[in-house]
Amino acid sequence: MEKAFIFHGTGAGQYDHWFPDIKQKLKAEGIEVTVPEFPTPEAQNLNNWLQVLEHEELEIDENTVLIGHSTGAVFILSVLEELDFEIEAAFLISGFVGPLRNERFDPLNESFAEKEFDFESIKASAGDIYVYHSDSDPYVPLQKAGELVEYLDANLELVAGAGHFNTEAGYIDFPELWEKLQKYLE
Repeated sequence: MEKAFIFHGTGAGQYDHWFPDIKQKLKAEGIEVTVPEFPTPEAQNLNNWLQVLEHEELEIDENTVLIGHSTGAVFILSVLEELDFEIEAAFLISGFVGPLRNERFDPLNESFAEKEFDFESIKASAGDIYVYHSDSDPYVPLQKAGELVEYLDANLELVAGAGHFNTEAGYIDFPELWEKLQKYLE
């Protein structure tokens, strides 16, 4: 890994949750880390988020690891769908496809999650795919993690009591993720 991108979710930004901690640890290892600031919740849609990547000329290549939280994890699926090469790994934290049956979040996530994904193309664009989920996520049911694992032949990393892996759940650092990321530093 030479580059890492961390994609935040709905209502979050680059300085929230565990993003600064993971960014700082990766930078200390000489990794180029980018945490783009996406419009949310106003103007939140797939097209606007893709335009941020294009506008900032953020280049994803074979030596890249993508890390996404919540809607950011779903966003990774659309990014991988468009690649014609394989990145090192993708980490989908509290990710999902389809509606969550949540009247607050479903309208914001619709363009990201409620579409026909080409899962074969997505799998072909990532060397390894990890799905991190908690048994206590108040927003994304555990069933959604099972769906992602099945669609993507991904590795499930179930973390007990981690909620939505956000600040409210005590996730200002993410030791389980950091441990797995170190595999890609070698």
